[in-house]
Amino acid sequence: MARTQARAWQRMLSGRRLDLLDPSPLDIELTDIAHGLARVARWNGQTGGDYAYSVAQHSVLVLEVAAALKPEIDDKGRLHALLHDAPEYVMGDIISPLKAAMGGDYKDVEKRLLGAIQLRFSLPAITPSATAKLIKAADREAAYHEAVNLAGFEPDEARRYFGAPALPGFDLPGFEQLIRPWPTQQAHDRFIEAFDALAPAPTGLR
Repeated sequence: MARTQARAWQRMLSGRRLDLLDPSPLDIELTDIAHGLARVARWNGQTGGDYAYSVAQHSVLVLEVAAALKPEIDDKGRLHALLHDAPEYVMGDIISPLKAAMGGDYKDVEKRLLGAIQLRFSLPAITPSATAKLIKAADREAAYHEAVNLAGFEPDEARRYFGAPALPGFDLPGFEQLIRPWPTQQAHDRFIEAFDALAPAPTGLR
C-alpha cells in the first residue's frame, strides 16, 4: 500500500490553510506574514527593552543594512532582503545552534516555505546567488548590532560569533530607531510599509 504523505496544516488569521510541508504560493498572504513576524521574538526573547525585538523589525533592519552595503541593489533584491526570514511567520525563530542540531528536515521545510513565499510575490523561488550573499552579510551585521545593543553581548564576543561589522551603527540612517524594539503594531505596520515601497499597489498581494 502506498504511503500517504503527511500533512501539517496551519490555519492562518486570514482564513487561509497553509500546508507547511508542501506550501502553495496561493495560500500565502502578506497580512499573515506581517502579523506573524511582528509577534515572533528574536533571540528567544532574551533582549532588553519594553518590547520583544521581533522578526518583523529585524527584517526591516536587514533590508536597511543591505541597501547601505550595496546602494545600487534593485527593488527585487531589497524585497528578497525584507522576506529573507519570512518562513518564521509560521515556523518561529529558532536560534542558530538549535537549528544546526535539528539538521536537514527543518532546513528543507524552511527552504520550501521561502520558495513559495517568493513566488507569491513575483520573485524567483531561489534567491540569486549574489543577492543571497549580500543578504547573508546584512543578516550577520544586523545580528552583531542586535547582540551588542539588545542581547547583552560584549563587542568582542559578538565579533567572535558574527564577525566585525563593515557598517558601524552610526553610519546607518535611522539606526537608533531601527535598533530600539518596536511595539507589535508598529513592527507590523513598518514591515507592511517596507513591502509596499518595494512592491507598490496595485498588486493584489494582500
